[in-house]
Amino acid sequence: MDILLTHGSMLVIIAALVGFFMAWGIGANDVANAMGTSVGSKALTIKQAIIIAMIFEFAGAYLAGGEVTSTIRKGIIDPSYFTDIPHLLVYGMISALLAAATWLLVASALGWPVSTTHSIVGAIIGFAALGVSADTVAWGKVGGIVGSWIVTPLLSGVIAFIIFNSAQKLIFDTDHPLRQAKRWVPLYMFLAGFVLSLVTIKKGLKHIGLDVGAVEGYVYAIAVAVVVALIGKAFIARLKFDENADKDSHYVNVEKVFAVLMVVTACCMAFAHGSNDVANAIGPLAAVVSIVGNEGQIVKKAALEWWILPLGGFGIVAGLAIFGHRVIATIGKGITHLTPSRGFAAELAAACTVVIASGTGLPISTTQTLVGAVLGVGMARGIAAINLGVVRNIVVSWVITLPVGAGLSIIFFWILSSTLGA
Repeated sequence: MDILLTHGSMLVIIAALVGFFMAWGIGANDVANAMGTSVGSKALTIKQAIIIAMIFEFAGAYLAGGEVTSTIRKGIIDPSYFTDIPHLLVYGMISALLAAATWLLVASALGWPVSTTHSIVGAIIGFAALGVSADTVAWGKVGGIVGSWIVTPLLSGVIAFIIFNSAQKLIFDTDHPLRQAKRWVPLYMFLAGFVLSLVTIKKGLKHIGLDVGAVEGYVYAIAVAVVVALIGKAFIARLKFDENADKDSHYVNVEKVFAVLMVVTACCMAFAHGSNDVANAIGPLAAVVSIVGNEGQIVKKAALEWWILPLGGFGIVAGLAIFGHRVIATIGKGITHLTPSRGFAAELAAACTVVIASGTGLPISTTQTLVGAVLGVGMARGIAAINLGVVRNIVVSWVITLPVGAGLSIIFFWILSSTLGA
């Protein structure tokens, strides 16, 4: 307790710095989830994608990032073990942030899309299990995370495979693809509007105190979807294309329609991502600020200080602007060749998987969800369409994320403990 009274201000400053570093890592690595497919399909240039992502990620993080956040991310450790040693929890949270951020920096430099959630969870497990006691860790939840490495990409891949094949059969493989697009694209717009509304309702609005009930959420989502479909139908009806042009020209024009859809889905995914994943940086930071501010008392929920959310938002934007292009290139171009229709199928499948996971409580990584969806689109065109070397590197990076985060966290925890006193 004396340590918190003596070094409290310094610990908060250190936590703020490493919290910003962690948010920077989220921007550098995770924002590719929203923008990678748009860039890979050439619906957006890398510059346009970064500008759009900066706006919507910051808006999501700042407007819907949470007035109240759980101080222990994902309930992965039991805070009651730290009641008499709150300073060790402060050391641990700082170590976890620094460890996760360091791994995200390395992964982003290599162009590997890893899970920011799994990075911070692995880091928290590391300091708690070896730095304090293995009993502090909820090992059942860890098992669920490991299981999600298989379930999440598989589920999103299957959904993407179905969406892509349906578009092929209903639109691209017909004698009049443009005519068929005018008929069926509003239906895809309805589905996109419905799913993306649900994502925003489930992962965004709850953070600003608007806890919409399940039935209400579906009603609102259907209403938004109908409006989106009607606007889409009116927009497509106004497009004038030469019906007598060759089929290749029709394909190009259909892809232009899907390109517009992709920009909309990318904006919604960026907002939802910012609102949800900023907690990976500000959750541990809020815990440190709360413990120091309450003179060692550990509370389950901590009201955020006014400066924490903007710090997280600016961190995400900085990481995206400086380093985000590397992982965007891997997801958009490295796994398989994407067109706007393929990218739309992948993004919509990822959004569907997020909604399913939110409803079932499945632990989920948005990164693994989107990579699985892109793989599903690639598989629809045959195994030869997939760059297996890139996929192998991605899978390896997923597997080592938890242990690397844990290992780095233990090292930083021991350095802090030996420097400031255990």
